[in-house]
Amino acid sequence: MTSIRTASSRILLITSTSGRRLTAISSHSQRRSPTIAYIRTMASVPTTMKAVVIDKVGGPEVLQYKTDLPVPALVDGQILVKNDYIGVNFIDTYFRTGLYPAPQFPYILGREGEGTVVKTGGGELYGLKEGDKVVWMAEGAYAEYTAVAARQAVKIPDGLAPQIAAAALLQGLTALSLVREAYHVEKGDWVLVHAAAGGTGLWLCQLLHAIGANTIGTASTPEKVALALKAGASHVVNYSHEDVKAKVLELTAGKGVVAVFDGVGKSTFDLSLDCLARKGSMVSFGNASGAVPPFNIARLSAKNARLLRPTVVNYIATRDELEGYVDELFDFLQKFKLDVRIHDVYPLSEIARAHTDLEGRKTTGKLLLDPSK
Repeated sequence: MTSIRTASSRILLITSTSGRRLTAISSHSQRRSPTIAYIRTMASVPTTMKAVVIDKVGGPEVLQYKTDLPVPALVDGQILVKNDYIGVNFIDTYFRTGLYPAPQFPYILGREGEGTVVKTGGGELYGLKEGDKVVWMAEGAYAEYTAVAARQAVKIPDGLAPQIAAAALLQGLTALSLVREAYHVEKGDWVLVHAAAGGTGLWLCQLLHAIGANTIGTASTPEKVALALKAGASHVVNYSHEDVKAKVLELTAGKGVVAVFDGVGKSTFDLSLDCLARKGSMVSFGNASGAVPPFNIARLSAKNARLLRPTVVNYIATRDELEGYVDELFDFLQKFKLDVRIHDVYPLSEIARAHTDLEGRKTTGKLLLDPSK
């Protein structure tokens, strides 16, 4: 059914919600009746928005909550998303502190969110249209509205509860790409996961359990140990009073693990190398405790070890790669009933508290922001 746009009105349109869905749930698709949507004109989108910016690097105090920033303009290939929930990740703190350089100041932090497409630009939009519920990975997430390249957004599967997509995307894709490509884990492998009760750590424990690996996790409190075990870790070492290396060697009959997934960084790097088996893979994917100092590559020869420093964006750089990983991630969610643990939903205006909690190791699972508050 066709429609006519005007500069000052919104015209009712009957559309079909059928269309391309994630292949992970395509086998469960069913015929759906038409639904009513509105084609929105530019006049329906405000000119200003709430957002969090930084104009210098530093601690949580440099996070500035603003209520009058301009809504971003679109270029070809982009969609404008009104965010419902925004993910908080350690990478956000890296840009805030200057560990990773911000592309410019002022700069809006954040890398992922979920919400509704309220406006589209021209060019290739990969089937996305106004009214679609999407989850996306791009810059500028700490805001009510984000201009997102359509190739970096996908539709949220029917039946997925609010918050889940935003809580799952970046950490879930990070964990999945690590166990598929950084080191391809197979059933029966012994692997070590640091910070096993953290956001990505819990994803790793669940995915590794689904694969059939033997996972040794590390955690700092009895509560976090219990969470990691519930998520599927075979064994969890409380590093506050247990010797991680000794326990790893005991469990692996002195051989060590075939892979270490280390998102902690500086404080665990040497320990991770010590826990590796001969020809093992050391996967350093985060800097929660600080950046790893300069490293003498000759140290790897003692075990013919491999060292990787991957980032998820280079595993999903093409549209095909993104769609493939998203399909598999949501397939895991449905098939294995994975638990997307949400620690808390913080008002966007309380972003400093969220960063403080995350960096202070006070959290387990995912932190989300509500941009309406």
